[in-house]
Amino acid sequence: MERDDMIAKVQDAIDQIRPYLQMDGGDIEYVDLTEDNVVEVRLQGHCAGCPGAVYTLKMLVERKIREMLPEIAGVKSVM
Repeated sequence: MERDDMIAKVQDAIDQIRPYLQMDGGDIEYVDLTEDNVVEVRLQGHCAGCPGAVYTLKMLVERKIREMLPEIAGVKSVM
């Protein structure tokens, strides 16, 4: 799959997740797709400093993205 197609699918997955985060006063922003297929995102609002952010990142965001794109190696939050 081409890089642009992968980025589009990642952004689609993030758009599907966004409403759940917004219900709790948070949000998420796509930042980059690294050369080694790690998706970089920025958690915003209440999610940015939440103690449960790691859980949200792995169990919700990474899980959803990898459902749509199994070739994604992981998801990482960046500032």
